[in-house]
Amino acid sequence: MTSKSIELVKNSWALVATMDIETVGGLFYKRLFEIAPDVKSMFSKTAMPEQSKKLLAMLGYVIAKLDKLDDIIGEVTKLAQRHESYGVKEEHYTAVGTALLWTLEQGLGNEWNKELKAAWTEVYIALSGAMINAAKVAV
Repeated sequence: MTSKSIELVKNSWALVATMDIETVGGLFYKRLFEIAPDVKSMFSKTAMPEQSKKLLAMLGYVIAKLDKLDDIIGEVTKLAQRHESYGVKEEHYTAVGTALLWTLEQGLGNEWNKELKAAWTEVYIALSGAMINAAKVAV
C-alpha cells in the first residue's frame, strides 16, 4: 500500500465516519446479499443494526492503523480465523470488496473518483489478502 493510498482512504473514511452507522451498514449488507445471497445465513445470529456497528467499528480501527499494520497483524489473523469459523470462504472476500466499494461510492457521492476507488481497492486487496493468507495458515 502506498502512503498516498493510505492517506486517501483515511481522509475519505473520516467522511464516512460522520454518516449514520445503520444507513451505511444497511447499504453495505443489502448490496452484499444481492451479490452473494449465500452469505446471508452467516448473519442470522446478529441484528443488522448491531452488525453494522461492528462492521464500521472494525473498519475504523483497521483504517486508523493502516500505516502501522504490523501492530495489528495478530488481530487481523484472529479476525480471519473467526470469519473462517463462520463459513467465510476465499471467494466471499471478492463480494465483500465489491459491496464495500459500491457502498463508499453511494455514501461519498461527488467525493468518489477514480483515484479514491483505486486507493480503496489497493487497501482492500492488501487487507483481504492478509486475511485469506491467515485463514490458510490456520487450516
